[in-house]
Order: sequence, then structure tokens, then C-alpha cells
Amino acid sequence: MRIDKYLKVARLTKRRVVAKVLLEEASIKVNGRNVKPSYEVKLNDEIELCLGRHHLIVKVTNVREFANKDQASDMFEVLKDEIVDLNQDS
Repeated sequence: MRIDKYLKVARLTKRRVVAKVLLEEASIKVNGRNVKPSYEVKLNDEIELCLGRHHLIVKVTNVREFANKDQASDMFEVLKDEIVDLNQDS
């Protein structure tokens, strides 16, 4: 399954178009690499999402074409979930 569709079905993004834009802006990486929206998601891939201050890393545990709310949360395992403080003194 394409990563843009996976992100929508797993409810990590609200819309597939939003996922596509984030992928093109390099705000989403898979296994540490920038990927195109057409990238085929595989089991055990690690997806890193940087959405504003929110930094999320998930591991793909299931790939489904369709998922309801309960099934969507079973499609990934959260490895890291943090809010980045942009006002840190360097």
C-alpha cells in the first residue's frame, strides 16, 4: 500500500492529500529516508512524522486497505511521541 494511503487509513493524517503534501515537504521519513508518496509500506517500517512541534515515530505492524477506528490503532505501534520545545536556549 502507498504510504500516503497508509497514513490516512491508519489515521495518522486526516486526509491523503495532507499526507502527500507532508511527504513532498520531507516532514515524513521512512526508515530515516525521505520517500515519495508512492513508497510501498512494509511491515516493520519505521515512520517518522514531524507535524509542527509534534514529533512522532511509529512502527508499522499491519497493513490494511480499510480500517475502522479500532482497527486503525492496531496498524502501528508508537515508538516515540513528544512535543518539541521550539524556545530552547542553544
